Amino acid sequence: MRQLTRINPFLDSERQLRNGWWILVFFLVLAAILVPTLLVAQQNAMEISIGLQAVMIALVTFVCQLLRRKPLAEVLGKIDARWFKELCLGSLVGSALMLVPALILYIFGWVDWQINPLGMATILRTALLFAGVAAAEEMLFRGFVFQRLIAGLGQWPAQLLLAGLFLLTHLANPGMTGTIKILAYINIFLASVLFGVAYIRTESLAMPLGLHFMANLMQGGVLGFGVSGTDPLGLMRPVFARVPDWITGGQIGLEASIPGLLVVVITLILLYKWKPHAG
Repeated sequence: MRQLTRINPFLDSERQLRNGWWILVFFLVLAAILVPTLLVAQQNAMEISIGLQAVMIALVTFVCQLLRRKPLAEVLGKIDARWFKELCLGSLVGSALMLVPALILYIFGWVDWQINPLGMATILRTALLFAGVAAAEEMLFRGFVFQRLIAGLGQWPAQLLLAGLFLLTHLANPGMTGTIKILAYINIFLASVLFGVAYIRTESLAMPLGLHFMANLMQGGVLGFGVSGTDPLGLMRPVFARVPDWITGGQIGLEASIPGLLVVVITLILLYKWKPHAG
């Protein structure tokens, strides 16, 4: 009779802890840090800022890598000239994700802009806010957990699972109603896949960070659109013609508009076909 190979549920063939258990360790360490922080914040009537959330996720990532005896660079990517080049490239593409649909709306006369006199006074604060959002969300959704899922399940199962989780965290955003809610759901899901492809193509968080940060900053901090339902002050204030919200994105922003969705789809296809290390 053929002898069956016994599978160790905890260790892989290299006698290392399986990826699923490392994901559990990540969330246990996160809970160990987050729960006391929440209790202290409640007692002092304080909010946990997005910057503090980013710091906590970075700390959890560091602890998990320390336990795995692996460098933090395995998650973030090696911080060198190429890393900053990919960060800049991601920032350019992230800007285009919002500039192109905004230009389409302008060409067809669906939107115009006024200078916001309060914009310059708040742009730095807005930039810091979006930097915190990009850092926290990319480390959580494209960092340690995503990379352990890729190692354990493969790229597309990891993409679909994390994109679904990313979407779940945005379901309760303001303005999620009617047709634009469906557009926003599709766009947010595909944006998560886009950020994931950026990581897979570069094996670094630099490009996803640049994409996420500049897409938000350009949409809200510069063009003055809503960002996932929020209404940050921008350098400019959009003035809409009388057209349906599914054209402009309404309160949610360009990420819930038809032009915004088309640009995300095209960018995703181009990035998927991109071979950064070819030759």
